[in-house]
Amino acid sequence: QVEVEDSGGGLVQAGGSLKLSCSASGRSFRTFAMAWFRQAPGREREFVASISANDMSIYYADSVEGRFTISRDHTKNMMYLQMNSLKPDDTAVYYCAAGEWASLRGAHDYYSWGQGTQVTVSS
Repeated sequence: QVEVEDSGGGLVQAGGSLKLSCSASGRSFRTFAMAWFRQAPGREREFVASISANDMSIYYADSVEGRFTISRDHTKNMMYLQMNSLKPDDTAVYYCAAGEWASLRGAHDYYSWGQGTQVTVSS
C-alpha cells in the first residue's frame, strides 16, 4: 500500500513561482506512477501532470504545459511540481496521487491521495 503526503502550497502573485512536494512511502518508489491533480471551488478535480515509475514518460495538461515541471527524486522518495508563470486560474487545492500508469488522467485511476495543499495566485 502506498501512502503519499503533499505540501508546499501558499500565496503567490501572478507571474510568480511555487514548488510543491510529495513524499511517498509503503512500497518501492520505482513501482508506481505519480501525478498531480487540482480542484478549484465548484469544479471537478482535474489532471495536472503525471510521471511514470521509471521517469521515462511525463504528461501535462494543456493548461500547464510549458509552465509546470513534474519530477521525481528516487533517492528521497519524493515527487515535485515546479510551477512557474502562475496565473490566477491556477488557484486550487493541489493533490498528489499514486497509480499504476502515468498515461491515465482520470482521478479514479489513482489509488492513493495526499490531503491536498492550497495554492492561491493573486492578480
